[in-house]
Parts: sequence; C-alpha cells; structure tokens
Amino acid sequence: MSRVLIGVTGGIAAYKASELVRSLRTAGHEVRVVATENALRFISPLTLQTLSGHPVRSDLFSLTQESEISHIQLADWAEVAVVAPATANVLAKLAVGIADDLLTTVFLATRAAVVVAPAMNVNMYRHPATQANLDVLAKRGVAIVGPGVGELACGWEGEGRLVDLDVLQGAIERALGADSLRGEVVLVTAGPTSEPIDPVRVILNRSSGKMGFALAAEASRRGAEVILVAGPCAERTPAGVERIDVESAAEMREAVLGALDRATIVIKAAAVADYRVAEASELKLKGGEETLQLSLVRNPDILAEVAAQKGGRTLVGFAAETHDLLEYAREKLARKGCDLIVANDVSRSGSGIGADRNEVSIVGPGPDDVVFVAEAPKPEIARRILDRIEEVREA
Repeated sequence: MSRVLIGVTGGIAAYKASELVRSLRTAGHEVRVVATENALRFISPLTLQTLSGHPVRSDLFSLTQESEISHIQLADWAEVAVVAPATANVLAKLAVGIADDLLTTVFLATRAAVVVAPAMNVNMYRHPATQANLDVLAKRGVAIVGPGVGELACGWEGEGRLVDLDVLQGAIERALGADSLRGEVVLVTAGPTSEPIDPVRVILNRSSGKMGFALAAEASRRGAEVILVAGPCAERTPAGVERIDVESAAEMREAVLGALDRATIVIKAAAVADYRVAEASELKLKGGEETLQLSLVRNPDILAEVAAQKGGRTLVGFAAETHDLLEYAREKLARKGCDLIVANDVSRSGSGIGADRNEVSIVGPGPDDVVFVAEAPKPEIARRILDRIEEVREA
C-alpha cells in the first residue's frame, strides 16, 4: 500500500478532490488530506475525512492537530505529495518557498515526489508570473499535470480546467513508480555539434541541449543508468548521470557507438550537423575577401547506424521541422527504423530550439499512433516522452 498525501487548495475544482481520494483508495493506496482554509469553503472536511478514512488537516496552529508536529509527520509520511487543484496563489508560494499555512509548510518539508495539477482562470494560467512559477517547479522535478482545456466555471474558455482525474491518477502512479526504469541503461544525445572551419570559426546550430538534458535527468530519476553524450552547451550535468562531452558529429558518433553495447534505450535528441567542411583550414582564414566558398560534405548518419545495430533496444529519434510536421515524422520513423519519433515545429516562437518550453508530437509505432503534448516546460515534456517510451516497451 502506497502513501499518498493530497493537498487541496481554494479553487472551484476542489470538489473533485473527493472523487480523486475515493479513486486512490479504491486502487489500494492509503490517502491523507491537507487542505487550505479556502479549500474548505468549497468542500466539506467531513466529506474528505469519510472518503480518506483520516482526519483532514488544515490548521498549522491547532493545539490538537499540531500536538505532535503533524506537519513534519505528514511530510515524512508521504511517498507522493499531490496538490489538486493547484491555484495560481499556491503555485507561486511553492515556487518561492513560502510556508504560511499547513499545506505549504508540509510541501516545503517533504522529500516525497511532488505532483501538481493547476486549475484556474485561463488568463491567470497564461500570466507570465504563473508560467514562470511552473517553469521553476518543473526544473525542480515537480510533475505538472495539465491543465485541461475547455469551458471554465468563470465563463471563460481555454486552459485552466483541472485535468481529467484518470490522467492525474496515472501521473500519481508513475510518481510512485520512481524506479520504473531500474535496470535499464539509457543513452541520450543532447545539444548541437560544432564543425570547424578553421581554428577559430565553426559551423554551429541553435540547439541548447535543454531537451536532451531534461530527458537524461528524468531517466535518472526513474532509476535508470544514464549515459549523456553532449555537444557543446552550457547545461549542468544532472545528478547521477555519466556525461561524455564531444564537439563534432564524428566525435558524437564515436561516443555513441562506443556506449551502444551498454544501452537498452537510445534517445537521439541531439541536433547533429548534417554537413561539415570537407577540409578545415589549419590556419585562420583571413577576412579580406568579399566572398568565401566552403566545400561541405555529409556527416555520418548516427541514427541510421544505431538502427542498424538496434537489436532489442528501444530507439527514439527527434525531428525538428518547420512544416508538414507529422508527414515528415512518419517518413523518418519508417526510414530510420525507430520505435518513436518526437517531432516539434521549430518555427514556433517561444518554444523548441534554445527555449525553456516545447510542444511535441510523439509519433509511432503504429501508422496512426500520435500523442500530442501541448506546450510545457521541457522537464515536463521529458516526463511525457519517457512515459510513452515505457508504454511502448511494455506493449
């Protein structure tokens, strides 16, 4: 029996917490509830107590509730801590570490996996402050689920609905299964490659490596041994990850093939240069000429080479496109022999290459098999990609 702590905050969707508690209990989990004062304006503590089988905690300064420092006991008790619904106000407090009530104090003290399910007015959700707070939480490893899209209680329509409870419960189950990739070796490539022109000039692309590093971090959190082959980028190495730094596509190929025998899952998220200079100059080229002609030759196709040695490995490629996204992704899936292709539209402003957020379509393995992941912080995109990889491996 797993221990799930549900934090309920003061939004209209608080009434749905009762059904979440009931469903988790039915699935065999032990559930306790901590609620904000405003949450109890929307839902009765008696309802939550009856469904959970435990008293609802709400008062940080209660002489009875806090007689044994219950906020620390709750924080230590939880295996996963969930905020559903998570209002914009509570998201802001969690992001900056404010602990001015029982719920925020418990969540600041817990070492459990944390899942938050935002629910609020669409304009509050889209506000830059809320988006920045979600980015901060995602980078800390908090799983952000939703919000859903549709008609809201306030009369607006758009993002802001509490995500469907079956989706939320699935995220909670995944958080509880933190060792879901235990025993796997995940090989991830990330960042650009740098192809020399002369000793000071290179051909480079705009990849930051953020998506690949987020994938490596998430795979490590799930218990996998992770090998990260990184082109030149400024991202910090995730905890517990073995990092191999490379510059050129040729160096990346050598590192990937050298580690391939150990890998059970390969995720090729790097933006490898298609071409390199045929003969890089050993001396710095002078800049006095009006024009400069460079002869380029094809770089090795690392993904194709890995596919040729695929064996029982799960192979995931990436496709960065500016148009006809799904058409090109399906074509690449078939041509490269991958299990999945993660496709994103790099023409969209504010997401994709170099940005902290992304929006992707995960294509395959079936001909009509597409999972769309709406724009979210890259750590959340990484979680969704690895969820899909696990589903494919279990099929």
